Amino acid sequence: MVTSEYKEWWSKRVNENIHRLREEDVRPIDEYLQVVPSEIEIIKHDFEKRNLELGKKIEQLEEEKMQVGLDVDVQKKSKRKRLKLINGKRSSKMLELEKLLWKKAKLKN
Repeated sequence: MVTSEYKEWWSKRVNENIHRLREEDVRPIDEYLQVVPSEIEIIKHDFEKRNLELGKKIEQLEEEKMQVGLDVDVQKKSKRKRLKLINGKRSSKMLELEKLLWKKAKLKN
């Protein structure tokens, strides 16, 4: 049988085997549940980052290639125009020369 004094003692007793937590030792539950990435996840992240950088570099190089191609096309067109002018002048001079030779040949006959 339990006496009232015993019940009172029992409710007030302190169990020294149970350690009380100090506030500085307590961390929020989020810190305990924080997921640490695995090595493969870190490598995957680095790979994706590098892949993105290389993709941007490829786009930049393709744009530069297109600009260089346009520059080459412009240079080719200007060269063709110059050649046409030169050939045109040469052709007109050749026609004049041929006319003179034709006239000279007619005069001899």
